[in-house]
Amino acid sequence: MIKQAIIPLAGLGTRLLPLTSVFAKELLPINGKPGIEYILDECVQAGIKEIIFIISDKKKMIKDYFYNDRFYKKIIRKKKDQRINQEYKKIKRFRKMIKFVYQNKPLGTGDAILKTKKYIKDKFFLMLLPDDLIFKKNCSKSMIKVHKKFRSSVIASMNVNKKDVSRWGIFRLSKKINRDNFLIKDVIEKPSIKHAPSNKAVIGRYILPKKIFFKLSKLKPGKGGEIHITDAIQSLINDNEMFIAHNFLGKYLDCGSMDGYIKSNLEISKIWNYVW
Repeated sequence: MIKQAIIPLAGLGTRLLPLTSVFAKELLPINGKPGIEYILDECVQAGIKEIIFIISDKKKMIKDYFYNDRFYKKIIRKKKDQRINQEYKKIKRFRKMIKFVYQNKPLGTGDAILKTKKYIKDKFFLMLLPDDLIFKKNCSKSMIKVHKKFRSSVIASMNVNKKDVSRWGIFRLSKKINRDNFLIKDVIEKPSIKHAPSNKAVIGRYILPKKIFFKLSKLKPGKGGEIHITDAIQSLINDNEMFIAHNFLGKYLDCGSMDGYIKSNLEISKIWNYVW
């Protein structure tokens, strides 16, 4: 079973400026709740037992959020507010699961994952990108079921409009397994409409093999001076490692841009009583 999850949080969040000039984007409220807590809820309900946050010194406020005991104890004594008390208990439950790892140079998601190498115990682990929120159905939970059945790596997939493929990583598929699962042949970053092999886009949920650390350690920085996780994934696929694209059920929201953040607030307010 998948028991560990990695969540890269060291990014600067430039798409959400000016908000992120002083505030970690993952703590920005979405319908009254920090965005990162939606990701944590997804992990907990999927059976994850340990979560590794990859932060930077500039994002230290994320760690402070989970260790603000003095404030909570003082306010609870003063206000005797049951809601605040419940929030504090929830934060302490999350805190028991979280380990913090630092990435102080912005060298990409691949480099961020590499920082966690010594903490990953099992053959496979889950990675979630916090800009991507998925509601109504627990994407991580359904991916873990696929992994359990096929003993393979799994990446979340979503059909996108053909005219938008250049905004996404796009899968080239080699075989349809069933209605929702496909064998991946290639992952192509932001292809032109003309050269896109499909309209199935990569979404920020991955079940990855521990052997990806070796591939990442051998990569040289690519575009933008970063180490790209897709390059390591492609190298594993070339070595005949099985990767499955999983068309998840649920509603996808991109909260990493200003437009997406505003839309996420509006959408989540409509589905306040959502069910994973």
